Amino acid sequence: MTLLQTEQLTKQFGGLTAVDEVDMEIEQGEGVSLIGPNGAGKSTLINLVTRRLEPSYGDVSFKGESIVGMDPHEVVQQGMSKSFQTASVFPELSVKENATIAALAAEHGSFRVNFFRHRNSYPAVEELTNDVLRSVGLYGERETQADSLDYGNKRRLELGIALAAEPDMLLMDEPTAGMSPDETQSTVELIKRVKDELDLTFLLVEHDMEIVFDISDRIVVLNRGSVISTGTPEEVQNDPAVQEAYLGGVEE
Repeated sequence: MTLLQTEQLTKQFGGLTAVDEVDMEIEQGEGVSLIGPNGAGKSTLINLVTRRLEPSYGDVSFKGESIVGMDPHEVVQQGMSKSFQTASVFPELSVKENATIAALAAEHGSFRVNFFRHRNSYPAVEELTNDVLRSVGLYGERETQADSLDYGNKRRLELGIALAAEPDMLLMDEPTAGMSPDETQSTVELIKRVKDELDLTFLLVEHDMEIVFDISDRIVVLNRGSVISTGTPEEVQNDPAVQEAYLGGVEE
């Protein structure tokens, strides 16, 4: 089943075409990475897919239906969630409260400011929150204030927040940015485990080619807003166009 599809998706900023007629399909259960040089249009494409930007023209379909015109929160309720490039948490709330917000928002769309007083009346949400925190290794820290977590665990919490929405598809924008080598390896293993356990579909933006080739079923390469290659990690790695546009320019 095709979960996400873009057709001639284009975004122009004045005279600049940041995303240029991109056609892309992602099947259910696939792990797809989006790579390309700086300025290739990766973040713009992600923001078009998640409805944080309006396309100049073209279409985005999710689970067979166009989502152009929807608000971002409506897309989340359709089953698409995003993990941002920098950790986005509520610093003064506990780890569990952060995950609960996401679970409630996905389930109910909106909630009152005082919903924490009544969260125990949502047993399914409570169970989901605890399951997610166990999955990302933060159940033991569930009562800890989010701001007191170290950077790696804040990123784990941010991934947990995205997973608490029970997405059919998760979009990750540089999930290992700013991490130490040990934190990076731990996060990569976490993503792989969650993908296998949940049969999760993901679209990943990542600069680290070692991570990309390790974690991806398929890779889409952008250059100057256009798709120049798509295929398995081996196919993309051996594509002369990719080597010229991107991989050949990466310093080891």
